[in-house]
Amino acid sequence: HVNWYAKPIIYLYPEAPTVCSVKVDFDGELTCTYPEHGFDGWQNFVAHPDGTLVFSDGKEYYALYWEGKKNVKWDFSRGFCVSGEDTAEFLEWALAEQGLTRREANEFIVYWLPLMQENKYNVISFQTNAYTDDVKLEITPTPDSLLRVYMTYYAVDEKVNIEPQSFSNFTREGFTVVEWGGSEVK
Repeated sequence: HVNWYAKPIIYLYPEAPTVCSVKVDFDGELTCTYPEHGFDGWQNFVAHPDGTLVFSDGKEYYALYWEGKKNVKWDFSRGFCVSGEDTAEFLEWALAEQGLTRREANEFIVYWLPLMQENKYNVISFQTNAYTDDVKLEITPTPDSLLRVYMTYYAVDEKVNIEPQSFSNFTREGFTVVEWGGSEVK
């Protein structure tokens, strides 16, 4: 079935103002991008150390946004079953474990929490290879550190036993690029 890649956001944090280009490369359809992702992606904008992105027309952005759709097979062999009312607390923990800053985690939670908190339970699995193998980011210059956090979940009425997922430590060094996104699996 078709899955939506919902609201992936890409932040760039160079050590000094740097001319960058980013292209989302996947075998699917980009349904919305902001600013506009042209055929060659987002080209020759200036990224600043605080994350501000300035495009050639002078407009400033805090991140690159895209969403798309295609058929994807997600891996739910490990993850977490979390009650709707505990979702905010869980996400704060899980996102910090994976290396998001408070601001990045806030923006993630503000988007996803309203969709999840009313469910009795959510089965949540953060995709690593299933996502990064499917969606490539072509980034110039090549970042020193790249973090891609991608959450998938589905709602259930009964608690599900699932083997817990573990996360590897992420260290921000040099030019760092961070992406987060997610999908509700129907």
